[in-house]
Amino acid sequence: MKSLKPPSPPSPAVPPIPRRSPLPSGRQVVIVLLISLVLGKLFTPIFNSPFLIVWGRTVFISMVMLFAYSLAGSWQLRWVPRWLAQLLTLALLAPFASLIAYIVNAGGFMRLVNANNMLSGLATSTLLALIFGPIIALVAMSRERKQKARADQLQLELEKQALEKEVVDARLRLLQAQIEPHFLFNTLANVQVLVESKSDNAAPVLRHLIAYLRAAMPRLHDADATLATELDLVRSYLALMHMRMPDRLRYTVDVQPELLTLRFPAMTLLTLVENAVKHGIDPSTEGGSIEVGGKEDKASGMVSLWVADSGVGMAETAQPGTGLTNVRARLQACFGADARLDLHELSEQAGHGLRVELQFHPDKNHE
Repeated sequence: MKSLKPPSPPSPAVPPIPRRSPLPSGRQVVIVLLISLVLGKLFTPIFNSPFLIVWGRTVFISMVMLFAYSLAGSWQLRWVPRWLAQLLTLALLAPFASLIAYIVNAGGFMRLVNANNMLSGLATSTLLALIFGPIIALVAMSRERKQKARADQLQLELEKQALEKEVVDARLRLLQAQIEPHFLFNTLANVQVLVESKSDNAAPVLRHLIAYLRAAMPRLHDADATLATELDLVRSYLALMHMRMPDRLRYTVDVQPELLTLRFPAMTLLTLVENAVKHGIDPSTEGGSIEVGGKEDKASGMVSLWVADSGVGMAETAQPGTGLTNVRARLQACFGADARLDLHELSEQAGHGLRVELQFHPDKNHE
């Protein structure tokens, strides 16, 4: 029997950072238009011109500088930092953008040259572009750096979570691989006892075991196993054990219906039920009963599942075996370090047995 699934493929490598677009985004265009509107209001008294003319020139110069800023930001230069290339590009284009705006405004280059008042306005406009352009660019660079830092941090968190999930999945597969042969060999040992004692129940039990294993094996590796599928396995196993010792084993399975869809590590409850049969009911001359139950505390959201037997109980010198240690490890790997496995000895009035209880918060499921 194949007991271990092949390891999950490694997480895909983080894709390389795409090259920046040489064109500005729509959000950048809108922001520049709004800034141009504010600057146009501020500059109108300086140029002694109508607001629409001043604002039109401001919009044109701002857009030219925005496209230059975006284009320079997309360059892959080794000999100069990107931020310096952007600032130098703005400084070089500011006079040309102002000149073109004034040529259009004057109706031609010669008209601009002959209009002394417009030449002074051109000089002032160029100076203001050289001052405000780099300032706005530096603010934009600062925001871009912060956004990139947040994106890098988010990427690191995603990679960390992916690695943690891979570790948890690998741990769960390893623990499940330890449980499967333990369960199978113990079940076969029970059949062997029937065969050696020449019990009439040997053949029917063996047939039921074969049918059970055919149905159960595909579920043991199910990454999306639920509590409902786990309880199906538990009921089938208890039915088999009841056939082996019909006069000595009674059982009930009662779990709140709303818990059945919870994702739950396969064979966890089954291991506890198997232990209850092997260490609680089998050694008892009178046999006993097994109760499998589950409920949710609505106030805290804590889910409790338990397997209680009225068998011989736990000896004072007994120590939790591999099965319980494995179950506890799987529970914490699946539901976090707060998940618990507790053992409670029942009083003699309650049948002098053992109750094993699992407690966890389902919203901390890591699968």
